[in-house]
Amino acid sequence: MAHSFPHHQANVVDYPIDYIAAREEVIVAGKSLHHHRHQGHTHSHSVAAVRPLTFSKLFVFGDSYADTGNTGKQGSAWKVPYGMTFPGKPSGRYSDGLVLTDFLATYVYTAKYLRLKSPVAYRWRNVVPPQSLKYGVNFATGGTGVFDTLTAGPNMSRQTDFFQKLLSTYRSEELQSSVALVVLSGNDYAAYLVRNGSIEVLPTFISLVVNQLTANVKRIHELGVRRIVVSALAPLGCLPAITINSSYRQCNGTFNAFVTFHNQLLQRAMAKLNRQGVNDKPPATSSFILFDLYRSFSSVLNPKGNSTFQNPLKPCCVGTGTGYSCGSLDSKTGEKKYSVCSNPERAFFWDMVHPTQEGWRAVFSQLMNTLQQLFKDI
Repeated sequence: MAHSFPHHQANVVDYPIDYIAAREEVIVAGKSLHHHRHQGHTHSHSVAAVRPLTFSKLFVFGDSYADTGNTGKQGSAWKVPYGMTFPGKPSGRYSDGLVLTDFLATYVYTAKYLRLKSPVAYRWRNVVPPQSLKYGVNFATGGTGVFDTLTAGPNMSRQTDFFQKLLSTYRSEELQSSVALVVLSGNDYAAYLVRNGSIEVLPTFISLVVNQLTANVKRIHELGVRRIVVSALAPLGCLPAITINSSYRQCNGTFNAFVTFHNQLLQRAMAKLNRQGVNDKPPATSSFILFDLYRSFSSVLNPKGNSTFQNPLKPCCVGTGTGYSCGSLDSKTGEKKYSVCSNPERAFFWDMVHPTQEGWRAVFSQLMNTLQQLFKDI
């Protein structure tokens, strides 16, 4: 997917939907996020019971797993049927509804505000009311990585540059009471393989990726954010784009072995930061928290005892022919060239790469114990 990232407000207002209206729908509906249908009955989850909140802002960096509206209008996230479950139209999210950022924002803010405060997408900072920035900013852009990838979007270093330019908007104590979410989902590796990178040299490239990711995380911390949640790689060998070769029946162990290596290096890097701190200043508490998406995805995708998703490796929305994908239209007739499953709530994957809203909900529920680290020794 090719994405662009505008640098001028004039490029923003050409979007095919009203971002402000869509975002308000997300905010208003946040209260009902934890009262949801699941297997024919209703669950009500109280996140307020964990611990009173003192965090005031969420800053997000990364790619399409966290993007809530930063990609250009040619991106699939702005096309029907994306957003069909929530808010009922495309909202710049790579899913049928909410994504990881939204669930974390709900967790961080629900105890205090009882409604979703997902941070505004950086692309829209000059369009939304100025007070919207008080809840943080989302810089994550679909298709990007720590290095330049196959898209025109800003890599993570550039996203951090955007963050630095906004620092004057916030007081230092506001930054210290904020949380950052840093998500890396594998676009660097996709670009590496498309550019004919060799498997033999891939471990070396993985080390470079993890080193750059760690440098970005350190920089975000140095700019004033107190707690940083960093995602491990999900099992890329289980993505429909890979499992299509087995008719969506089996994950690819080779891909997942490389993912495991990446995650091992990342875990060591985060442990070192927590032990030694930044600039040789050890943190008083664990400032760097690892979101183990590999384990959480794997737990949900394990068919044993999982009755939520009918076929967890099979995507809900797919193209109907070669060269087509979810959201594709015939260039001449405008005819739909994709199909959507009858019940997205029963599908874990939305398209060939991204989870559904229910998929993200299931993954997030696996991360609750990790999230409690956010509230230790505040």
